[in-house]
Amino acid sequence: MSEPGRAPSLLLVDDHALFRESIRRYLEAEAQVTVAGSVGSIDEACLALEKQPVDLVLLDYDLGERDGLDFMQAASALGFRGKVLLVTAGVDMRKAATLLDLGIAGIFLKHNPPELLKRAIAEVLAGNVWMERSFLRQVLEVATQAPPASETRLTERETQVLSFVFDGLSNKQIGDRLAVSESAVKATMQQLFQKMGVRTRSQLVRIALERFNRTGS
Repeated sequence: MSEPGRAPSLLLVDDHALFRESIRRYLEAEAQVTVAGSVGSIDEACLALEKQPVDLVLLDYDLGERDGLDFMQAASALGFRGKVLLVTAGVDMRKAATLLDLGIAGIFLKHNPPELLKRAIAEVLAGNVWMERSFLRQVLEVATQAPPASETRLTERETQVLSFVFDGLSNKQIGDRLAVSESAVKATMQQLFQKMGVRTRSQLVRIALERFNRTGS
């Protein structure tokens, strides 16, 4: 993470120069971040990261002959410890699950408005996971349709709470939406943590997408 008082630094990795330039200008003007670099290939990205580590990489998935999976492997080999937000026109669920397993902090689709990208960046830099609702709806459908004997099949209340967690709501906000106490929400959260084998909300989102995607594949 960035030091106190220093704007977070970003690296843009996208093979479309016009998109990179428009996003760079928007972020520098509106998102209170420093764009440390803007490159169109994995090789250029690795060179940039070797020269100047950054807090966040905004990564396109399709980079010509190579893709986001190649970048994650290359970044890992470099010892990159920053966060990665996939900013893409689209990626299928299996690849999304693999990317999450490799450590990306979220997926943002390019058809969304730039104001939403600003919010996604803030969430990821704060240590949260950002995931598109289109992916999460598929996760919830699989979670509720799992075989009755499955240890990870979710109850209706667990599914409701998980959906609100995906939306980034606090326990108190979830309680207000469901008209239940905050302690009741905490109890359901503990049940979700136990079923998924996790200890934090970010881990819960990541593991839910990975596990239920594989269950439904």
